[in-house]
Amino acid sequence: MKKLLFFFSVLLFASPITPLVPVSYNKQQALLGKMLFFDPVLSADNKISCASCHSPSFSGADNKRFSIGVFGRIDKPMNSPSVYNAVFNCRQFWNGRANDLKQQAIMAAHDFNEMGMSDDVLEKKINSIEKYKALFKKVYGVNYIKADLIYQSIAEFEKALVTLDCRFDRYLKGDKKALNEDEKKGYYLFKVYGCITCHNGKNLGSNSFQKLGIFIKDINITEGNDRYKVTHKKSDRYVYKVPTLRNIALTAPYFHDGSVKTLKKAIELMGKYNLGIEIPKEDVLYIEKFLKTLTGKTPLILRGEYEEEK
Repeated sequence: MKKLLFFFSVLLFASPITPLVPVSYNKQQALLGKMLFFDPVLSADNKISCASCHSPSFSGADNKRFSIGVFGRIDKPMNSPSVYNAVFNCRQFWNGRANDLKQQAIMAAHDFNEMGMSDDVLEKKINSIEKYKALFKKVYGVNYIKADLIYQSIAEFEKALVTLDCRFDRYLKGDKKALNEDEKKGYYLFKVYGCITCHNGKNLGSNSFQKLGIFIKDINITEGNDRYKVTHKKSDRYVYKVPTLRNIALTAPYFHDGSVKTLKKAIELMGKYNLGIEIPKEDVLYIEKFLKTLTGKTPLILRGEYEEEK
């Protein structure tokens, strides 16, 4: 009993959430990666770029339930997660099949429904563009551009996509006026109901894998590419990387399959599916207000005039 009380006191009065901090990265490689990230020449039909499914307009995510890849192929049944703050993820993709940002870029490029490219074709296309030949020569000192350097550049750009200085981070740093009373109550309820058990750390998630629907016997949600597809363990069915809650107000639709349109509904369903409770509507609204304080500033590398992070 004492251990249980201690556990809840930690949840209520301590914060296993830490503010985001700038990440070190190679500026020149990142700027080159930025150019590549927005260039549709990296796709098989020259129409799809990385930004097509990870748009700055939607905080690095996609506002469609399923993204549209090369030749109009629909990338069912998974919703594109945000690449913002992805550098803090324990692994990449919903099922964690990529170890890091570079491997994620490689897998997306090779995927039939996403970019549909092979390394040979990609190298041939990029090496035929004088602009890129000059830039890769300047940044890497190479005369021939290998695919590995393309992926390295994109990964370096994504490392820079950190959304600093959200109001909640300012609150954690000691600015108690950064949140109003409703938002503070929402944070309190976020801890009381146990949301913080999975949504914690720098990214308020993305640091563990959890089963969706632990309190639901027959969950009526598409299984899709879960952890089972990677490990082939039956216990990993419906297990996904816990999504980050950073910038969550801007990244609808929600859940791995994009089946939930609103943040309120996502909070309600997570109460039922993974907490085993029905959160009162009033409390859902308070939690939603708290979650909206997690919207950070646009990453510096995406602003009109680039400036050094302090």
